[in-house]
Amino acid sequence: MTRRLAVLATPLLLTLLTPALALGAEEGSGAGDAFKPQNEFKLEPWVNLPGPFDINRAVFYLFIATVLTIGAFMYVAKRMQARPNRVQTVVELAYTLMRDNIAGGNMDRRMAAKWFPFIAALFLFIWFSNMIGYIPLPTNTEHKVDIAGLEIPSFAIYAATANLSVPLVLTLMVWIAYHVEGFRAKGVVGFYKGLVPAGVEGPAKGPIFLIELISDFVRIVSLSVRLFANILAGHLLILFMGGGLVVLLNLGFAGSLVLGLVTFPIAAGFFLFEIGLVATLQAFIFSTLTAIYLGGAVAEDH
Repeated sequence: MTRRLAVLATPLLLTLLTPALALGAEEGSGAGDAFKPQNEFKLEPWVNLPGPFDINRAVFYLFIATVLTIGAFMYVAKRMQARPNRVQTVVELAYTLMRDNIAGGNMDRRMAAKWFPFIAALFLFIWFSNMIGYIPLPTNTEHKVDIAGLEIPSFAIYAATANLSVPLVLTLMVWIAYHVEGFRAKGVVGFYKGLVPAGVEGPAKGPIFLIELISDFVRIVSLSVRLFANILAGHLLILFMGGGLVVLLNLGFAGSLVLGLVTFPIAAGFFLFEIGLVATLQAFIFSTLTAIYLGGAVAEDH
């Protein structure tokens, strides 16, 4: 194992496998019955505020992603050089991807220039949200560790994008934005008339319009659920293979050790696959579809 893989795998081992073996060691104590995997995604309020504004783990992760997104833009703006260093080279590649492939490839020049900042911010925000979701942080308030008399939350991995409300809000922003653009460019009647593809004539227009109208609303579901389901599925696979299966089966220490030796490499593989591909791919797909919807809203043949 290379040093880089060891650095990535060690936190996963400490976060998932060790607690699982510790619980599994309590043979016959019913630890498997007490373990509830769904609680890993349960949002307990950390700070109670009036109304629906409680601060919880998801809010904490969203705050980190927001800070990282703003910090990245500020860092890039202040440190651009005529002779780029390694960091600037990577930044310029990401910039080219967002400007030319995502925005410029799906909208005309005027629309791309107008909406590029939004699409770039959306891409980076989702990417940071996904990536920090695979970094073990002391956020598990359900299972605490006693250190010198202090109850410290145990380490866990969690992604705000694995909670449907976060992708749904991002999707609603996109859905409203491309409708506003379409209404401005064509008017309300012209926008909805444009839902029917060019060349459709006669009685077929009615059913086609109805299908396109339904598909317009279905975008809210498809865009949000795609991001939510992929991130949630990845975390569940890591959770079960990295320790959850051991606890649920309640095999005792020896059985837990044997099963853990089999399932942990699978969990490590899922972990590396998620951070190496899925986290970036989902940010790319979400922002690309955003650009497609915005470009299609003002296109003549829609």
